[in-house]
Amino acid sequence: MKVLLFVILLIFCWPLALLAIVLYPIVWLLLLPFRIVGIAVDGVLELLRAIFTLPGRLLRAI
Repeated sequence: MKVLLFVILLIFCWPLALLAIVLYPIVWLLLLPFRIVGIAVDGVLELLRAIFTLPGRLLRAI
């Protein structure tokens, strides 16, 4: 899908398409730390949820 959008952009406005090719990796690199932090925060929240729901799951298993 992204390739099709890029080809359409290349046909109608090739300078903008070339700018998108150059800027996409830079933006991806700039957003990479936020993705890593998001994965870490999601892991911590899953751990806390597992800790808080553990007593209930243990009582339900009895």
